[in-house]
Amino acid sequence: MDRLAGKVALITGATAGLGRAVAERFVQEGAKVCIVGRSLERLKEIQNQLGDAVITVQADVSSLEDNIKMVNAAVEAFGKIDIFVGNAGIYDGNTSLINLPLDRIEAAFEEIFSINVKGYLLGVKVVLPELIKTEGCIIFSGSHASFYSAGGGPLYTASKHAIAGLIKELAYELAPKIRVNGVAPGVIATAMGMPKSLGLQAPSIISGVEKSLPLPFIPKSEDYSELYVLLASEGARAMTGTIIQADSGISIRGLVNTSGGSEL
Repeated sequence: MDRLAGKVALITGATAGLGRAVAERFVQEGAKVCIVGRSLERLKEIQNQLGDAVITVQADVSSLEDNIKMVNAAVEAFGKIDIFVGNAGIYDGNTSLINLPLDRIEAAFEEIFSINVKGYLLGVKVVLPELIKTEGCIIFSGSHASFYSAGGGPLYTASKHAIAGLIKELAYELAPKIRVNGVAPGVIATAMGMPKSLGLQAPSIISGVEKSLPLPFIPKSEDYSELYVLLASEGARAMTGTIIQADSGISIRGLVNTSGGSEL
């Protein structure tokens, strides 16, 4: 349980859901963690829970100034950064193009891409000098929507396809000093933030959706955290430009049957 002993991680979008599960798991594995989020209440709660192993920073990842603030805070507290996890993200409520209001589409595009894409790029740009020093690694949270349709509407899907492209390009640009990989979860039993520009509330998991999955259950955030530990550890020293698709088998669903082993 000490695979990340001596390491320092900076994780965005880490006050709830997947990001929080990853932060908690990193601490269990011996890492020090700078936890970044928007909710001051949640930041205080997680600080109390995890104690001296973490610091918390209230920040908006779409702001260059806030990215500088969070990197400086992590280095001041822990002396270095070995791991950057870009995880902050918002969903588009599966709003199709035909249902996107014409008077809101530009604002929605700017809001979703500012967090889901720009926030990742700014974070890497600012943290890069520290990662070069430590020969560290970068992990991005993608989605099954990074590869397939109907994982969201066109805005969310396009933003997650962009993350897949960023992983590949940055892995090329930053090798051999820095490894860049990603995790692409499928359905998760947690609510995502929604764009204010569309006035949407966070949707609940659609009842019965697990029946459409070859592995027919709804994973929790904790079911994915091990993958981040792997990518952050020496166990993944030969991996860069890799996106782990942990999507409950979405990519191998059959045309007639969801899976072929029901009679085994």
